Amino acid sequence: MDRIRGEFIDIVEWTDDSRDTIVWRFPRYENEIKMGAKLVVRESQTAVFVNEGQIADVFTPGTYTLETQNLPVLSTLKGWKYGFHSPFKAEVYFVTTRQFTDLKWGTQNPVIVRDPEFGMVRLRAFGAFAARVVDAAALLRELAGTDPQFRTEEVQEYLRQLIVGRLATALATAGVPMLDLATRQDGLGARLAGALTEELAPVGISVPKFIIENISLPPEVEAAVDARSRMGIVGNLDQYTQLQAADAIGDAARNPGAAGEGVGLGVGMALGRRMAEGLTPQQPPAAAAAPAPAATPPPLPQQQWFIGVGGAQQGPYDSAALTGLISAGTLSRTTLVWQNGMSGWLPAEQVPEVERLFGSVPPPLPPQA
Repeated sequence: MDRIRGEFIDIVEWTDDSRDTIVWRFPRYENEIKMGAKLVVRESQTAVFVNEGQIADVFTPGTYTLETQNLPVLSTLKGWKYGFHSPFKAEVYFVTTRQFTDLKWGTQNPVIVRDPEFGMVRLRAFGAFAARVVDAAALLRELAGTDPQFRTEEVQEYLRQLIVGRLATALATAGVPMLDLATRQDGLGARLAGALTEELAPVGISVPKFIIENISLPPEVEAAVDARSRMGIVGNLDQYTQLQAADAIGDAARNPGAAGEGVGLGVGMALGRRMAEGLTPQQPPAAAAAPAPAATPPPLPQQQWFIGVGGAQQGPYDSAALTGLISAGTLSRTTLVWQNGMSGWLPAEQVPEVERLFGSVPPPLPPQA
C-alpha cells in the first residue's frame, strides 16, 4: 500500500506542529520520488536531498518541480544526460531555520573568577538563549546524520556544555568587578553570542541571542557584601556607638528603679566623658622661644579596648564606655575584645578587666505582679 500510495503522491512538503523539531525526513516507500513531483519549501525551512549518503541538492523557500534541470547535482550524480521521467531514489530532509527561543542554560558547578576587590570568587549563573540553523548541509553532516526526527533536546545539552565552557573565559577576560556585573550583563551576553556563533559555525548553528538572567554569589560572600553595605550606611562607627548610648539613656529614663538608675549612671558617665573631650578647647602651640612650663604629672593612661560586633571592629573605648555598652546590650560576655598587649581576641568573660564590669551593672528587675 505504501508503494501504491507513493505512485499517487506528487507533493513533497512538511508542516511542523511540534515546535521543537530541527530536522525531519520525508517518508517515502523505498525513498522513491516521482520525476515531475512538486517540492514545497516554506519560509523558515530548507530542503536537503541526500543520494546514497551524499548531499546532492539544497533548496531554499519556494515551490519547485523536480525535473533534471532543477536537480543539477543529483542529475550529475545519476548521469541523466537526457530527460529521465522514472522515479528516482533520494532522501529528503526538511531543516527548520527559524529561531528556537525556549533553550535554557545554567552552571551546575560554580565558575571561579578572580575579582580585583574580593579575590577569588565562585559565581553561578543561568539564563536563556536562541539558536537557529544557518547551514543545513553542515548540520546534517556533523550532528543530525540520518536521524529521521532530530529535536532540540538532542543538541541542547551539547550547547549548554559549550556555553558553560565559554562563560568562565568571558567572565575572566571581561575585566568587570563583581559588584558591576549586573550592569554589564547585556554586554557579556552579546560577547558570548558572538563567541558561540563562531564556535558553532562548523556544525551550521548560530546563537543570535544570549541572555544572562542572573549571576549569583555564594551565601558567605553575599553575607560579607551585606556587612560591608551596613558599614557604609552607618559611616562613623564611633558616632554610631554614641548614638546607641544616647538611646540607652532614654530607655533608662523610662525605666524607673535601681536597674534604670544603674544603666543611666554608667551610660551617662561614658557619654559625658566623650562630650567633655569633644568640648575641651584646643590650646594653641607654645612659641619656640617660650620657657617650658613647670613639670606636672600627665594624666593616668586609660585602657583602650576594641570590640568585635557583627564581624566588624569597633573602638577604642575606655572602661567607662564599656560599662555603657554593657548596659545598652551591645557588649555581652561572649563578645570578642582586645587591647594592646593581648596576643589575640578573647570573649569578654575570659578577660578579668572586662568581666568585672558586668558585675557593676545590676540585672533587670524580675517581672512585677
